[in-house]
Amino acid sequence: MKKINITLFKLLLVLLGVTYGLTDAQTISPPEIVAKSYLLIDISAHQVLAERLSSEPVEPASLTKLMTAYVVFDALKSKKIDLKQSMSVSPLAWKMPGSRMFIDPKMMVPVEDLIKGMIVQSGNDATVALAEGVGGSVERFVQMMNEQAKRLGMLSTVYKNPEGLTAPGHTTTANDLSILAIRLMHDFPEYVGYYAIKKYRYPGTPTANDSNRNLLLFRDPSVDGLKTGHTEAAGFCMIATAKRDVPGLSGRRLLSIVLGASSENARAVESQKLLNWGFTAFESLNLFNANQAVFKLKVWKGKENELSIGKTEPIVIAVPAGQASMVSSQIEYRDPLVAPLQKGEIVAKMKLKIGNENFSTIQLEALQQIEQASIFGRAWDALRLWIK
Repeated sequence: MKKINITLFKLLLVLLGVTYGLTDAQTISPPEIVAKSYLLIDISAHQVLAERLSSEPVEPASLTKLMTAYVVFDALKSKKIDLKQSMSVSPLAWKMPGSRMFIDPKMMVPVEDLIKGMIVQSGNDATVALAEGVGGSVERFVQMMNEQAKRLGMLSTVYKNPEGLTAPGHTTTANDLSILAIRLMHDFPEYVGYYAIKKYRYPGTPTANDSNRNLLLFRDPSVDGLKTGHTEAAGFCMIATAKRDVPGLSGRRLLSIVLGASSENARAVESQKLLNWGFTAFESLNLFNANQAVFKLKVWKGKENELSIGKTEPIVIAVPAGQASMVSSQIEYRDPLVAPLQKGEIVAKMKLKIGNENFSTIQLEALQQIEQASIFGRAWDALRLWIK
């Protein structure tokens, strides 16, 4: 593995259009968060900004419904079900305790309304109706949830039910919840708008419980999701995401996870503190555009002798406010780099530092395909490599 040190200082000055004086790197402490555990992620930069006990097992309560929604959205995407098709309400769904959308066995409820009931009202009855409609039974649906968790890499998560009521062994972590929330938004952008709905009630049902329990939807216009949860064992939990305008970017999105707060208002207050801190204490820098070459590497035995490396998406980093001038990078790559090379193949990584502290590693990929050279070209490069 060969290493190349690159300073990003001049690049940052161009991007920011300002002049910085060199200062010592500083550690930024998050605000005091009164909760069992928490996690704050800059989704745009793929960076963790703050965390406490994010790998500790916890009960997810109704945050479970994010996985239920993922499986339902996947069924919609694969055309196994349709938003307008109606599903029956079983006695099991009708009698579910806890939060409900108040549907009953006399009703045939469209899938879209069940989704709204599950997300906005956190209806356990709607959740079970969807689980039975998609999986055939609650047991089979829970199996589907656990299989999906493994595919997503949620290795510390086990589901025992689709709604999140307390059950032995029904646990997850803040880290796993972040994986789920980010993938949900990425994989199903056409459906995440349901999480921004403030009020919903199915026709013919009581007006009680028609407001979204995510209080930040009513307090912060930049917040557009995602989910809350509460049981006596789990405490009050919230996953919130917000997107705010940033110069040079289409928008900067943060995700906060607060688990085990003391009340409905407390989880909203602590989540708001995390989000506000993340947006003000850190600044986003767009280092490279999508498909822009970060560096060019020497290629051996190929029809071309140089390979451009970068990312097919913008390379964005979050740095403590005022410390952009301290950013430097080191590129590590395979040496020798021998053709053939496929477009999108990971061939290097860029380690970013602030001062002497590592804070992010970005995988870099081949931006073009390079085929093998002729037999004579390969033989000549083989000789040169032997001499080298």
